[in-house]
Amino acid sequence: MAPPAPLVRTARAIWHWQWCQLMGGLGPADAAGNYQRPAGAFTSLPPLPSEAASADGHVLIVGRSCPWAHRAWLVWALRRLGASITLVVVDPDPAEGRWRFAEPFGGCTTLIELYQRSGADPGQRATVPALYSRRQGRILVSESARLIELLNRWPAPDGPDLEPGAQQEATLRWRELLQSDVNDGVYRCGFARTQAAYDRAEAALFGALAEADRVLQESPWLAGAELSLADVVLFPTLIRLELVYAPLFGCSRLPLWQLPALWEWRQRFFHLPGVAATCWPEAWRRDYFGALFPLHPSGIIPAGPPLATLVGSRPVPRGLQHDHD
Repeated sequence: MAPPAPLVRTARAIWHWQWCQLMGGLGPADAAGNYQRPAGAFTSLPPLPSEAASADGHVLIVGRSCPWAHRAWLVWALRRLGASITLVVVDPDPAEGRWRFAEPFGGCTTLIELYQRSGADPGQRATVPALYSRRQGRILVSESARLIELLNRWPAPDGPDLEPGAQQEATLRWRELLQSDVNDGVYRCGFARTQAAYDRAEAALFGALAEADRVLQESPWLAGAELSLADVVLFPTLIRLELVYAPLFGCSRLPLWQLPALWEWRQRFFHLPGVAATCWPEAWRRDYFGALFPLHPSGIIPAGPPLATLVGSRPVPRGLQHDHD
């Protein structure tokens, strides 16, 4: 027997009110319902440490599921910084809403403890990535945009420069566009409070992806002939698109294979040395679908496409296939 209509209306009203309260804690929004990324700690770009080249003098703290940490992890891998910067992976604790170390680090079991020992305000969020100095005993920077700039200046005799001189202007332009419309854009879709807010974010997201596809039809990388930080900041979002952002955040207007240059760019980037080891699709889906209760109350982790199908040859729709026998 179906529940009475008044009961259904009441339940929906109560659930919507509860959803608004929960979303306020998950991702704040402005008066128009647009998601606003909270301010973080340790956001300034510090000078390059004098002991940067010293073995094991610094630690890069990342989480497998976080796209902002992923970009720092990628620079660390692409520039082969393992000799001077140790990588430490923290795990999410959904019940407590914090990151935990697998083993005590700097006398701390959680990242929030390390933040507070480094001088963060007690109410400040503890986020990844974070670069920690063993000599100073504190976090130097945790804002991912500044952190990847610092890592690109780190001594790396065998690593590429990801801000090539001739491409610096184009790299900066792409980074600014991607940060707003793509990296933050998927969250603006998923965390939108109103239909209008979602529509704005979704249009900006796919507009930026279409522009990237047009550019990549003429160039191997976003900013020109050489790999740059622009490519680095796009990849973590794009590799999660079909696995997380399309089904959970509603970023599903176009399958990526309909943007063929972008599909081939993702395939090419994934096969760069060291990149595959930074990709953990099981962790991405577990942490997003399992932890974002307001967006996915059941906690059920749906099946998704294998990562290999997203970084292989572009699928050809049946109607476009031809029999050459």
